[in-house]
Amino acid sequence: MRKPLEGIRVLDMSRVLAGPWCGQQLADMGAEVIKVERPDSGDDTRAWGPPWLAGTRESAYFLSANRGKRSVGVNIASLEGQQLIRDLVSQCDVLIENFKAGGLKSYGLDYASLKVIKPDLIYCSITGFGQDGPYAHRAGYDFIIQGMGGLMSLTGQPDGAPGGEPMKAGVALTDIFTGMYAANAILAALWERKRTGEGGHIDMALLDVQVGVLANQALNYLTSGEVPRRLGNAHPNIVPYQVFPSADGHLIVTVGNDGQFRRFCQVLGCEEWADDPRFATNSARVAYRDVLIPDISQLLAMRSTDNWLAELETAGVPCGPINTLDKVFDDPQVRHRGMRLPLPHPKTGQVDLVGNPIRIDGQRLAADTPPPALGEHSEEVLSQLLGLDEETLAGLRKRGVISGSGS
Repeated sequence: MRKPLEGIRVLDMSRVLAGPWCGQQLADMGAEVIKVERPDSGDDTRAWGPPWLAGTRESAYFLSANRGKRSVGVNIASLEGQQLIRDLVSQCDVLIENFKAGGLKSYGLDYASLKVIKPDLIYCSITGFGQDGPYAHRAGYDFIIQGMGGLMSLTGQPDGAPGGEPMKAGVALTDIFTGMYAANAILAALWERKRTGEGGHIDMALLDVQVGVLANQALNYLTSGEVPRRLGNAHPNIVPYQVFPSADGHLIVTVGNDGQFRRFCQVLGCEEWADDPRFATNSARVAYRDVLIPDISQLLAMRSTDNWLAELETAGVPCGPINTLDKVFDDPQVRHRGMRLPLPHPKTGQVDLVGNPIRIDGQRLAADTPPPALGEHSEEVLSQLLGLDEETLAGLRKRGVISGSGS
């Protein structure tokens, strides 16, 4: 299968998660992604372990966001390193960076400087707060942005309930969403460049993204003027739509319309609820959730999760279990869809990664090379793209401008 971004070359100068996630997405789509790292230590997340890949010092965190890339170790604090980046930019279509706003200007590697070298360059900057505004100078981390951007105010048990406090998501969702938005913006810019021949500067901010994905909760506030409150695992607009205890654990019930609620009532043996004016419509159930939910909870707690799931699925009531990750990757649907992605690895023989969920014409998009060792491709990239000979490369290594050979 020919991948949609074959022929596009990306210089990925980002580290940690949002930028690397963007670069990995582009690599999965077929782009050639060159990851620029500090020669001595590389991407910060290389050290974010344990866990480590067995027999190596490659962190699981780094492995999660860097497949399909080639690593070049370049010291951009040196004049020679800065020139190498400029030379590489002249051979690339896209540059991704997540330094602080204005952080690359002192190196001559900001958009205004590089646009002179490569007028059609698509330059994507990812920061916590954007390139302008009163917070532009601040560093931004996912956890902080989940709090500032409202997500934590919506997540967790209500005040007064056991454990009732604002809660972050268990995955760095703001970083992930920012990486996906950035990849989407780059695709749009590539299409625009095809039409106009012009590049551009993409300004992605984690805070913008977090506010942007508040979705219905943001509109709940903007429409009503009422600040949404934490509801634990309940839904602000739909009832019943939450986690319930069973005799041996928990299950999720997501009743999305009145017909499903009627079938749910039949399974519970409470058909009369479907005609009760307090519960017959979703808006009524939202108003009377404090009456309805305790009764549902009492009934569901009488039987096992598997028992309820089987009966509810047969009745066409949306429901599901709460799986730990061992059960996720052993789930027959997840296995069938190939979401565990084994790739060959030079040190361990194989590394298991998580597959890209995008499929086109039945084929899953996924890069076919594992995350690189630090500087693994320095000589290869610099000789292929810039024509540097071994003597020149040896001199750059000796002066600490580059790292190479997986060092």
